[in-house]
Amino acid sequence: MSRRDDPVWWKEAVVYQVYPKSFADSDGDGVGDLQGLIDRVDYLDDLGVDAVWLNPVYESPQADNGYDISDYRAIDDAYGDMDDWERLRDELHDRDIRLIMDLVVNHTSDEHEWFQRSRREEGEYADYYHWVEGSPDEPPNNWQSVFGGPAWSYDDEREAWYLHLFDERQPDLDWTNPAVREEVFDMMRWWLDRGIDGFRMDVINMISKTEGLPDGDPDAGLTGAEHFMNGPRVHEYVGEMVDEVLDDEEVLAVGETPGVSVEDAKQYVGPDGDGLSMVFQFEHVTFDHDEHKWDAGDPSLPEFKRILAKWQRGLADDGWNSLYLNNHDQPRMVSRFGSDGEYRRESAKLLGTLTHTLGGTPFVYQGEELGMTNAPFESREDLRDVEALNYVDAAIADPETDAEEYADVREAVEAMCRDNARTPMQWTDEEHAGFTDGDPWIGVNPNYAEVNVERARADPDSVFHYYRELVALRDRDLLVYGDFELLAPDHPSLFAYTRTLERDGTGREAGDSGVPTERALVVLNFDDEPATFDLPDDVAVDGLELALANDDVPEVPGRSFDLGPWEARVYLTPDDGAATDRHPDQH
Repeated sequence: MSRRDDPVWWKEAVVYQVYPKSFADSDGDGVGDLQGLIDRVDYLDDLGVDAVWLNPVYESPQADNGYDISDYRAIDDAYGDMDDWERLRDELHDRDIRLIMDLVVNHTSDEHEWFQRSRREEGEYADYYHWVEGSPDEPPNNWQSVFGGPAWSYDDEREAWYLHLFDERQPDLDWTNPAVREEVFDMMRWWLDRGIDGFRMDVINMISKTEGLPDGDPDAGLTGAEHFMNGPRVHEYVGEMVDEVLDDEEVLAVGETPGVSVEDAKQYVGPDGDGLSMVFQFEHVTFDHDEHKWDAGDPSLPEFKRILAKWQRGLADDGWNSLYLNNHDQPRMVSRFGSDGEYRRESAKLLGTLTHTLGGTPFVYQGEELGMTNAPFESREDLRDVEALNYVDAAIADPETDAEEYADVREAVEAMCRDNARTPMQWTDEEHAGFTDGDPWIGVNPNYAEVNVERARADPDSVFHYYRELVALRDRDLLVYGDFELLAPDHPSLFAYTRTLERDGTGREAGDSGVPTERALVVLNFDDEPATFDLPDDVAVDGLELALANDDVPEVPGRSFDLGPWEARVYLTPDDGAATDRHPDQH
């Protein structure tokens, strides 16, 4: 069956990710909230997005910025209350924007009632988490936490060790217990009954652990990962979740799955797999890491192209791709893959062009549409991310007082720290970037006077307005469903590819020879220097016209391209009316 034969909404959508703590503060306490987001819904509508993925707003002690949930059915006071959430849902739905909630069920907060009752060994709750009795001086195995240090903590009340693959205040649920699974499924139904349109599932491929919890390979990048990433029963659990809760294809179910290969991903997605809509894979944002993320080097463009092309081809017929270059856990894409100095604007547009013209569903992270950049973190006191703080504390002898030693790790922190994505959204050039009237919970990037929404909306050549055009381009079925072919895979600075889609007169995909073919040619220069590129002989340019570019370029392509620094061009065959305008009110 062709991908075009199953045109569900999320394949044709652009999703905007909101990190609520940093989006907009309505009450001056320095923390973003739901009312602040409600006040900005028209901004999202103007951008043209089809759905909002909302990072956690559940009740939480905030040990990991909301990914440590103490009550799945309550809104944290810092963000508002359930009435605020319902108003947000309605405001979004009134504008035909769907709402996707974060699902965090590998672990809970240690303040969750389940864990509190589990540590007291109350009835069935005793087995809701991974507990191992033993000496308080010797952890049950050598597994390492994703955030650094052992993945085990000793609980004096129960006199046993509990597993936490992340922070010690995020104990892992034991999914071998059917009661745990039913609790999770019931909670998911509760949210779907309240009108949400899907879930983004946090580290969903880590919910199954190897029976007996054996030691991991100490020479692996993350000790123990072979026993908890894509574990032995994970497809049983995810498949059960889909069967019990997510049997409606209209519900978006995107799984965060670190460490998956293309073949792994096929087991999670689609009717022949577990039934998830798509996964977030990490290969393209981790391929230059050495032993860990803090050792990241300069990304090689040929390797970057190889990875993205592999995923484009690998899921072409057996799944669906998610398209992203940054999110709340990744540094800003302009600083990571682009050029955040002289060519910030050009490279931001180029990177957006890439994610919106590949096959799959684009995810836009808040501020990406402005070209927001990584921030300076001059001292440990500027950091809020538990992962970064753990790294700093492990790397230097006296992290709180020794500025010289912090300087030794500052470059790595500023390059890869998750706080880069969590600095406040930059709305205006006023104090605190218009994010809050109070003191922000984390410092604002100093470049807010230049990079902000107010300035971008007033400038027709801004990254923001370019993104509006990119979102509008996704109305072309060609860019959603077309076949992908990589050109010049070994070129050190050029990323070029074609998209093709055959059609009959009704706009449906067809395979008969002689049927008119829609075509796209995308050419991107990933460099501060100009580049020259000659098209292969078998790539046709007749009929192509310029659809979008971040510079003044020819309206029709030749066979040779001279591209300026970070220049992006998209050429398409004219729309003959076969493609449906799926968002007439927005575009």
